[in-house]
Amino acid sequence: MSARRLESGGRIDRTTPISFTWDDKSLSGFRGDTLASALMANNQRVLGRSFKYHRPRGIMSAGVEESGAIVTIGRGNRTDPNIKATMQELYDGLEARGQNAWPNVRRDIGAVSGLFSRFFSAGFYYKTFMGLPPFEWGRGTGLWMQYEKLIRKAAGMGAASREADPDCYDHAHGFCDVLVVGAGPAGLNAAVTAAEAGRDVLLVEQDFELGGDFLNQPGPEAETRRLSLIAAAEKAGVQIMTRTTAFGLYDNGTAGLLERVSDHLPAPAAHQPRQRFWTVRAGATILATGALERSVAFGNNDRPGVMTVSAARTYLNRYGILPGERIVVATNNDSAHVTSDELAMAGAQVVLADARSDVARRDRISVRSGVAPLQVLGGASVSGVKLAQHRDGAWRRAETESCDLLLVSGGWSPVVNLLSHRGAKPVWNAENACFLPGPTDEAVFAAGSAAGIWNVDACEASGIAVTKTAFGESATLPEPGGWQAPIKPLYEVRLPDTKPKAFVDPQHDVTSVDVRLAHQEGFVSVEHMKRYTTLGMATDQGKMGNIIGLALMAEALGKDIPEVGTTRFRPPYTPVAIGALAGRNVQGHFKPLRRTPLHDWKLKEGAIMTDAGLWHRPWYFARSGETITEAYIREATTVRETVGICDVSSLGKIAVQGPDAGEFLNRIYVNGFGKLAIGKARYGIMLRDDGMVMDDGTTWRLADNDFLMTTTTTNAGKVMVWLEELLQTRWPDLRVHVTSVSDQWGGAAVAGPQSRAVIADCLEGAAIISDEALPFMGVASARLKGDIPCLIARISFSGELAYEVYVPAGYGVAMMDLLWGAAEPVGGCLYGLEALGALRIEKGHVTGAELDGRMTLDDAGLGKMASSKKPFIGNVLRQRPELTRADRPQLVGIFPKDRSQAFNGGALLSVPGEDTGHGEGWVTAVTHSPALGHWIGLGYIVGGHAAWAGKPVIATDPVRKGDVEVEIVSPHMYDPKGERMYG
Repeated sequence: MSARRLESGGRIDRTTPISFTWDDKSLSGFRGDTLASALMANNQRVLGRSFKYHRPRGIMSAGVEESGAIVTIGRGNRTDPNIKATMQELYDGLEARGQNAWPNVRRDIGAVSGLFSRFFSAGFYYKTFMGLPPFEWGRGTGLWMQYEKLIRKAAGMGAASREADPDCYDHAHGFCDVLVVGAGPAGLNAAVTAAEAGRDVLLVEQDFELGGDFLNQPGPEAETRRLSLIAAAEKAGVQIMTRTTAFGLYDNGTAGLLERVSDHLPAPAAHQPRQRFWTVRAGATILATGALERSVAFGNNDRPGVMTVSAARTYLNRYGILPGERIVVATNNDSAHVTSDELAMAGAQVVLADARSDVARRDRISVRSGVAPLQVLGGASVSGVKLAQHRDGAWRRAETESCDLLLVSGGWSPVVNLLSHRGAKPVWNAENACFLPGPTDEAVFAAGSAAGIWNVDACEASGIAVTKTAFGESATLPEPGGWQAPIKPLYEVRLPDTKPKAFVDPQHDVTSVDVRLAHQEGFVSVEHMKRYTTLGMATDQGKMGNIIGLALMAEALGKDIPEVGTTRFRPPYTPVAIGALAGRNVQGHFKPLRRTPLHDWKLKEGAIMTDAGLWHRPWYFARSGETITEAYIREATTVRETVGICDVSSLGKIAVQGPDAGEFLNRIYVNGFGKLAIGKARYGIMLRDDGMVMDDGTTWRLADNDFLMTTTTTNAGKVMVWLEELLQTRWPDLRVHVTSVSDQWGGAAVAGPQSRAVIADCLEGAAIISDEALPFMGVASARLKGDIPCLIARISFSGELAYEVYVPAGYGVAMMDLLWGAAEPVGGCLYGLEALGALRIEKGHVTGAELDGRMTLDDAGLGKMASSKKPFIGNVLRQRPELTRADRPQLVGIFPKDRSQAFNGGALLSVPGEDTGHGEGWVTAVTHSPALGHWIGLGYIVGGHAAWAGKPVIATDPVRKGDVEVEIVSPHMYDPKGERMYG
């Protein structure tokens, strides 16, 4: 291979030179180059090493199908391995180097593995592990572990940086009437046609320039046509995205796109995303994704200096590079003839070796008919090629041609990958020796060479016709094909005594012998063959080798290719960086942190914070020298004796409004809400469709058509989505509107015997919270001092006289100043989640620990709440026999038999001395009870309290604590009659 940059021609900007480094050697290219074209222009031959045998690899293509020029770019924390040089846009300062080699790709010690290639045939790794000798000097699998270390060290391509990624990535969503994938002749025409018909069109192109095959054609005609189509698209309002790959198609017209925002920039702006992950929803999708040129399996077909014919045309006409001086073009179709002419006109000495017979002579070109490449000569580069002729049903040796570049075209494969993502099975077309897009009932259409159309004019017509068809208009679709002479199927060229390896998958070193060996060893399914040989499992995902592998398997089975079947293409079409999948959800943004309006106020008062779902909430308020245990016991005791204040702003709050709001609540809650009086609150529970408890909370009726629903902190988002789904899909006739107002309100629970007095001291009219004016579960609008509007509900989670006070979020700090100013003088306290948990366990109130998605109403002891006079979600399925068994686990309270002992949450409840497997129940929550003076817990046990009263039970916890003898008691362990909260 003796490539050189031509003095003129190509689309590169010769006025803008670009400096870059390759293996620490300074080189130069031009704006508009890819890394591959710049390296070729500098006559760099060996750019990579294969995975298994470490054979030298050069440039094999000019696109995403590249299997040879796979490199690492960048340094330090911006190191990116496995970059296809053919797709990496050149920029000033780009650093690139070879990978999978030591000390470099030109002289790689790892190439010694090629000497043992006979031992590394298909499935060698399976056979290695199956044939390992036993580990004789001890028990275990020590020797296996040593083998594993060696294999792991050899595995992989390139090395990723172990430093944190300094770049940021974005997620975005888009919507359009028509998504056009590919901006070649078919795609541009499809986009223009759709936009001029009034559709909202998004056109995406993975290249950094629009035009597709237009970019590879010489002369002004193609460029004039390309520019006119781009201008028409822009005028019609087409949204155009370059450097964007559609990597997958999903349900309901959804496409995944990866936009490379700054991968081509030497110095991206601060906080500019490197890549953007798009989720696009389209009414119709038109795939103008083109076709990929295949190679052929023959001896040493992986040598640097062997590449596809279309790649040579790209480097010649787009990048102004003559890729070789003495070139052999081996083909079985018409497409290579045009390229041969163009290479000859550029000054190359060209021999056209066409596998078809009686090929017409061409000016400036030596033509060989009925021949194909048998074996490449040369080591790290090509020095010649032995040809073979097909006679009497077999290949026979023919002449040898001297050359420095061998171009191969074994046919074209339409890019049907995205359609395959939707389950459309490709259909084999024998006339064109390729798989064409299969039928689908979805609004996904293939155009141009993606539909097997090879003529440029026909591709343009296809783009127009397919778009009209997508709109339901009648249009004549061009037929697949377009060659002047029939294509001759050509997948492998070999003789019985051929020794050099013929590669089917050049990156994973899968040879034609490997495919036959897989068949010989019983792997007759293409999916099994794929996994046994690793064919198509490299970074190109079989884009170049799958058809050859299928043809070889079909030959071994004595079948035709369509009878063998196909492997399934799966997303992504090209690799997607993990950073792009994560987007900005990393480090501190991995889980968005939510703060209540009272956050800073609580920190000022000494709160120790903890995460509660997505919220940052006070854990406890420790005084000097206090441990968490001492702090929460003091806080809970204070609430029972005087008064405590707790931030409850994080509770989910949903406004449910409209004429049918009461009916809507009736349907989702197990108990009735339609007749709830204005100014009243009611505790409610909602079930899932399967009858299990989903969430609980109180809902307040503020007016005839206005309710405020509260949910648990954890399930606020889940409940909101559930309500919206019900209104949109099940009951769209209900006149109801739901709005999340969780962030609109700041709230505080004021609990304890002095709570009424504390709130009264903060109100502009104390009479509003008298026992008569605001009884238990009453709701009132009031104003705090300073003319602060508020809502007050008499609700108790602690079992004490208690209220919840809500103000608009902006008044949260002012509310807390008032409440704390009134509570502190009477010996009150601020309390956090730990004390809140102790209070609710004493009272027997359930939370997510008990309502964990497996429990029914009856399990939680709340079955009497369910209305028998109305239907509600989950009512039918909750009555299944399995869910109404008497021996189901039921909620109970738990005391240690020895009151001085403690036990752990998560412990199993078992019968002493009996092996009951997973036990008879489990502990969901434990705390030291200030009111009772010892440790207590909540949990579930089969049959409930009545079945175990007075019977011996142990809480067994062998991993942490061992066995503790316990008593099963009522879950309502403190003030079971509720006298204190009604006081």
